[in-house]
Amino acid sequence: MDDDRAVLTTLSGLLQRHGFQVVAVSTAAAAWGVLCRESPAVVLLDLGLPDGEGLELLTEFREERPETVVIVLTAHDSLDNAIEAIKRGAFHFLAKPYVPEELVNLIRRALEERQKRPQRSEDGKTEGANEAAGRRPLFVGRAMKELEQMIAIAAPSDANILLTGESGVGKEVMANWIHQQSRRAGGPMVRLNCAALPSQLIEGELFGYMKGAFTGAVNDFPGMIAEAAGGTLFLDEIIEMPVELQTRFLRVLQEREYRPLGSTKTLKADFRLITATNRPVQEAIRQGLLRTDLFYRINTFQLEIPPLRKRPEAIPALVEEFTRHFAEALGKPVPTVGPEVMAILMDYHWPGNIRELQNAMEYAVILSQEARITEKELPPEILLPPALRPALEQEENTLDLDIRERDAILSALAKSHGNKKKAAELLGIHRPTLYSKMKRYNIQL
Repeated sequence: MDDDRAVLTTLSGLLQRHGFQVVAVSTAAAAWGVLCRESPAVVLLDLGLPDGEGLELLTEFREERPETVVIVLTAHDSLDNAIEAIKRGAFHFLAKPYVPEELVNLIRRALEERQKRPQRSEDGKTEGANEAAGRRPLFVGRAMKELEQMIAIAAPSDANILLTGESGVGKEVMANWIHQQSRRAGGPMVRLNCAALPSQLIEGELFGYMKGAFTGAVNDFPGMIAEAAGGTLFLDEIIEMPVELQTRFLRVLQEREYRPLGSTKTLKADFRLITATNRPVQEAIRQGLLRTDLFYRINTFQLEIPPLRKRPEAIPALVEEFTRHFAEALGKPVPTVGPEVMAILMDYHWPGNIRELQNAMEYAVILSQEARITEKELPPEILLPPALRPALEQEENTLDLDIRERDAILSALAKSHGNKKKAAELLGIHRPTLYSKMKRYNIQL
């Protein structure tokens, strides 16, 4: 990352000659796209960027991708900057002008450091901490059995599917399952979270772009529509797609053709579409956030996944699965969960749904010192009396969308004791999205 094109060109050439695969970007916005899409092993970070403060970006990158090693390479080489960068988790602070051999050796050392850190899976979770992409949905209870029957009908076709439900209910797990049951199961499953990227980057991620198509496009990128050829394209948080882009994407669905940014060539689109949202669809249409014509296109089958509080019969099986998984990942004996603890888990309303339950069981397994999990190993918020809990289990139509969203954010921040990373995980959104929503609702810590 560097705002100087000459530096980018020189650095890219140097590192490619030494066998490294390189992605060069000149803005913080472009860097977020690469970070979400590529999960780079090493980041070379310049502190002087046109749309972001380097030290703040360092903090956010380290929180979002703790397995990625960050080297600060900058002309802003004051002692204060160096000390602050190291405090914020930089592997090394290197001043410009740099010695090429020194930089290459430093990157090799950084790669060795990378091997020592826990790695992340494709969905952004630490490997060993989440197997959502490979897990079969748990079809327990009447509502889930009915959903399973609908999926059995819809999955073998190429019909577009819209998954709805609160954050954390398992929409991505369900999308993966539908893909696995479809005739395109042998093809790729390509995912894009429309809320995870700045709006100006989503178009390039979807359609692809040619080198020089816009500032920061220093290499050709085929785009996710091309990557999904023969398989499934999963667009999470579809309502967060900019309305003007919805028009262009609608034409792709109608004509099955598209054109990458900066290209004059029209390409064929061959993918099955699954979309998802955690927001009430009709409310989004009334607010002008979702085009009606696009809704009709993506809504051949609308499948709603019920929240965990409405299917508590699934909790024991999920608890057993998560407990076993985290214990094995930590090399510990699998602890038992007694009836008194299970009763607490069954009684809790789980505003963060399955994702919150998973985090709670990871917390409990890490703390457990014996062969069983007791109350003292459960997260504190789960032990709160019902009267003190946030009233997040109210029906969808009892509160205005903005009020409910603000309350959910405040609740997540309270549960995480102000830790934005933890709060974003509880809400099922990325931290940049949380920051944007906090600013929107004037939430300050």
